[in-house]
Amino acid sequence: SILPSPAPPGLPDRFRMFRSCEWEVLERSLNILQASDFYWGPLSVGEAHAKLQREPVGTYLVRDSSQGNCLFSLSVRMPAGPVSLRISFQEGYFRLKNWFSDCVVRLLELVVAGTRNNPLHFDEMGGTPLV
Repeated sequence: SILPSPAPPGLPDRFRMFRSCEWEVLERSLNILQASDFYWGPLSVGEAHAKLQREPVGTYLVRDSSQGNCLFSLSVRMPAGPVSLRISFQEGYFRLKNWFSDCVVRLLELVVAGTRNNPLHFDEMGGTPLV
């Protein structure tokens, strides 16, 4: 789909319309994310899971979400196989369960540090905790 007006320079056209302060957060976060080693861009869930299937448990990557209401997905290699979790963006913050940040990379740092002592449980993971 095409946005009524183009996205600001540096941001993919696939992003929905945001307030100007949200564009700044998105653009900054996307620039940091693109410089990381774990952002794969427009990778399908099947491709992400195939790549992770060959990796050790705990390996993860971030990719563009195929869901229209989410910008990014976190795909993680779990003991039973890869799973994907949506990273939402609301009111200028990226969110994953109880964690939030104005930067996707910082959000992941918080999740990695936080799950060491308090594993996450998602329905998508069939009760297996994310550490």
